[in-house]
Amino acid sequence: MTQDILTLSATEALGKLANGEVSSVELTRATLARMEARKHINAYITPTAEHALAQAEASDKRRKEGRAGLLEGLPLGIKDLFCTNGILTTAASKILHNFVPHYESTVTERLWQAGAVMTGKLNLDEFAMGTSTENSAYGNTLNPWDESRIPGGSSGGSSAAVADYQCFGATGTDTGGSIRQPASMCGVVGIKPTYGRMSRWGIVAFASSLDQAGMFARTVEDAALLLEASAGHDPKDSTSADLPVPAWSKNLQRDIKGLKIGLPKEYFIDGMDTRVRDSVMQAVKRFEAEGAEIVEISLPTTKYALAAYYIVNPAEASSNLARYDGMRYGLRVEGDNLLDTYIKSRSEGFGEEPKRRIMVGNYVLSSGYYDAYYSKAMKIRTLLAREFAAAFEKVDVIMTPTAPNPAFKIGEKADDPISLYLEDAYTVTVNMAGLPGISVPAAPVEDRGSLLPVGLQIIGKKWDEQTILQVAFAWQTMGGVERLGWRG
Repeated sequence: MTQDILTLSATEALGKLANGEVSSVELTRATLARMEARKHINAYITPTAEHALAQAEASDKRRKEGRAGLLEGLPLGIKDLFCTNGILTTAASKILHNFVPHYESTVTERLWQAGAVMTGKLNLDEFAMGTSTENSAYGNTLNPWDESRIPGGSSGGSSAAVADYQCFGATGTDTGGSIRQPASMCGVVGIKPTYGRMSRWGIVAFASSLDQAGMFARTVEDAALLLEASAGHDPKDSTSADLPVPAWSKNLQRDIKGLKIGLPKEYFIDGMDTRVRDSVMQAVKRFEAEGAEIVEISLPTTKYALAAYYIVNPAEASSNLARYDGMRYGLRVEGDNLLDTYIKSRSEGFGEEPKRRIMVGNYVLSSGYYDAYYSKAMKIRTLLAREFAAAFEKVDVIMTPTAPNPAFKIGEKADDPISLYLEDAYTVTVNMAGLPGISVPAAPVEDRGSLLPVGLQIIGKKWDEQTILQVAFAWQTMGGVERLGWRG
């Protein structure tokens, strides 16, 4: 019975909650038992069992009183980058090992207002800096498809928890691919909306002009529903767009005939993993067979995008991480004087990847180098946005691989940060241009004895989450989105 409950989609689970077949307390207890049985996956940093059951009991009471919200009684996991009132929020960093916020992020507050239940805080790369969840101060998260492999990153705990039935959906953040890439690695749906669609208030900042909250789910309709419940204008976030939130989940049907799909030639180059190329092209051909028109497009600035991203990203990170100095909250290591306390607190509190980005960021922003690096990177960003805008005058969506390869072995690239940065090659352009993107599972591939997921990335024009959700739903209807089988 537990397996039958936990393998439901979020939409299916909400249906059973609504008709009384299962209570939120029962659903939450089953989820918590799964989390305990599968804790070696290390998806959670901080499970919140007592808090979850209290929320579930309150949810069941509201439902009996006829006050059910959009997500009433649904157990969700929260990436440990979202501040949660009265609950430890670490950003997977030693420097925030004891940080308990007295406020709630806007995104999570909206989820609780919709009736959702929090199962716990999910693992990630420290401060969301990474592509493999190997940079967490709380240890690696394992990929449920093959536990010797990474789950992607930075939201690896979120993708693994959703894939492993340890929650019915999860929040994530996406600065350069941190929702879409782990969704690809774990065979789930991951959506990053347009920059400004979801509030960043109460999310631990990484690179403020790139960070955007989004959602992980096992189906496209689930992703649409979770996005619907949490998106919208927030006056506390100056970058939040004052736009209405469409009823995305109620408008997923679309005729594919006549849909124009752009294939950027820069994303299908010699040297890319042929298995990934074949899997994505199989999907493209299926769309073509259903009546879609395939259009080759060019985004020539793409070849500079990754280099520009890794200038903008650490520059903003170094500024945002300056606040962690051992003075007001977090880790404090006493030194001989104020400067020594700063140095010791930051040296012991930050892991290797944040230190690397702080140093790179300070360098590119320093006197004499700002114009040589940061200023040029911002010009590349403008060119990317213009090229995407021109492309969307010809096509409705753009399709690419989500990641250049399937999940690799834990530790395989740990000593080569450049190869890890290359994992972002197909996703950073979307963040640089502020566009919405979604990753859905394409055909899995064989790799060294394991069957592993591959992600199909669907990119849309600004504020057009509806179209990418419709196209993703069409792919799911064709049988393209297959759920991970029961493990453990």
